[in-house]
Amino acid sequence: MENERRIYNRLKSWLALKQIKNKELAEQLGVSEQTVSKWCTNYTQPSIPDLYRIAENLKIEVAELLEPIPKNK
Repeated sequence: MENERRIYNRLKSWLALKQIKNKELAEQLGVSEQTVSKWCTNYTQPSIPDLYRIAENLKIEVAELLEPIPKNK
């Protein structure tokens, strides 16, 4: 289970729902397409300011981008 990657954001889902390509978002934010790809795969996470910029571009609330952390049973 060491290779299991946790999901912390829902960016990939929102881009699909809004029918926006990684390249389009990258251009709007002034970052590389690879950066957006890493965010979408949860390899890395966007900074707090970037989360706000992403939410603004997608016309959603920042909280809608975040995956809730499951509580321990």
